[in-house]
Amino acid sequence: MKSLFPFASTTRDITVRVSVSFLPEQSEPDRGRWFWAYHIRIENNGHEPIQLLTRRWLITDGRGAQHHVEGEGVVGEQPVLQPGKSYDYVSGCPLQTPTGAMTGSYRMLGASGEMFDIAIPDFPLIAPAIAE
Repeated sequence: MKSLFPFASTTRDITVRVSVSFLPEQSEPDRGRWFWAYHIRIENNGHEPIQLLTRRWLITDGRGAQHHVEGEGVVGEQPVLQPGKSYDYVSGCPLQTPTGAMTGSYRMLGASGEMFDIAIPDFPLIAPAIAE
């Protein structure tokens, strides 16, 4: 059975799962624009609450050009995850090539005040072949 979240990474009892979908209705290949949506689930399998403070992304297009994105929270939120709970969000990524990849990390705040980074798994961005 195919997993809903085929890409996963665990750091310090926190698992980040990713699924990605190509969005042909938002893509314009003839204008050099391809668009994907990605669904992220962050699971707190630890014993204390944690808060997501910031995100860092490295987006690489099919030509090898890299774009760094940093910012507070995700989709306008800095969620707190209680032990045993998860947080889901969906966002998107446009590229000027039909292939690419994303990877990154989240800066988290633990209940003790300690800040630490958790890994976002690498995942590919691949548009399906379009018949000419």
